[in-house]
Amino acid sequence: MYVAFSAVPVAPGPLTAAVVMKRPADVETALQLARALGASRPVPGDASTRDLWEAFATVAAHDLGAVRAMEPHLDAIGILAQAGIEDAPGTWGVFAAEGGDEPLTASTDGTLSGTKQWCSLADRLDSALVTATTSTGSRHLFAVDLRQPGVQVQPSTWMARGLREIPSGPVTFTAVPATPVGEPGWYLDRPGFAFGGIGVAACWFGGAVGIGRTVHAAAVAKPNPFLLAHLGAIDELLHSCRRALLEATQLVGYPSTDGRLLAKRVRATVARASEEIIVRAGHALGPAPLALDPAHAKRVADLQLYVRQHHAERDDESLGRAIAEGPAPW
Repeated sequence: MYVAFSAVPVAPGPLTAAVVMKRPADVETALQLARALGASRPVPGDASTRDLWEAFATVAAHDLGAVRAMEPHLDAIGILAQAGIEDAPGTWGVFAAEGGDEPLTASTDGTLSGTKQWCSLADRLDSALVTATTSTGSRHLFAVDLRQPGVQVQPSTWMARGLREIPSGPVTFTAVPATPVGEPGWYLDRPGFAFGGIGVAACWFGGAVGIGRTVHAAAVAKPNPFLLAHLGAIDELLHSCRRALLEATQLVGYPSTDGRLLAKRVRATVARASEEIIVRAGHALGPAPLALDPAHAKRVADLQLYVRQHHAERDDESLGRAIAEGPAPW
């Protein structure tokens, strides 16, 4: 079923229509679909933005694991397109988390060494865009072939109960050749960086829609006042997310749009709604679906983990700081 951002019925865009037809059922079919969609070179911030985000939401409402496999590849394709790189065969990921005891560094000879954290599906991908610190202390983006000697995936550390099919453990690089993408700092400074973060929020929204559909089906089958009250609250939360995402698709085309501030607001709206919908669904439905309905139990566990890409109070503080540094916005 198509997940639209507009309350006015409109035909889905070509990317969304493709995912409605395919409905990927596992990681491999999701990656195949991502490669097919990537052929159109969608870039967050261009004319395909709404179609891309609605495609993410549509897949996520079906299965969050599938969209978690697809989103990084399409993000990478968009980044490469922004960098003017058209030839990007295979399946890609984006490994940009920082931290760890041995952070990834780039040497002057163009090789990468160290350990990169949170590398989703590294054992299934052909290539990845990775961030590394250079000898000057700047953060630079590199394209790297993950099939090379010197790349060691450590999947045994992934103990999650949500998104179990998307292992996101560390990868160790030992003098691995890599190709610089853009100038140092370009990855964070490019216009599409913030818009890519809104695409992730569209994935959370789709997962929340999937949970909402389960509550709706229960209310239709056997309504009671408490179930209906939770359904009404879930509807309000989902429509708040939908309006935020729709407005974002309209604002990304304006040069004056502050993409970082927009992304902070949209992600906060969708993350908070997703968390409340998980709680309300549990109150409305009781333990039975969590124990006996594999699709619902998986969706809840997947969304609980996925939405933690929003860093809760730390991201709220970041939004508050951005607001405090400018004129009052309301």
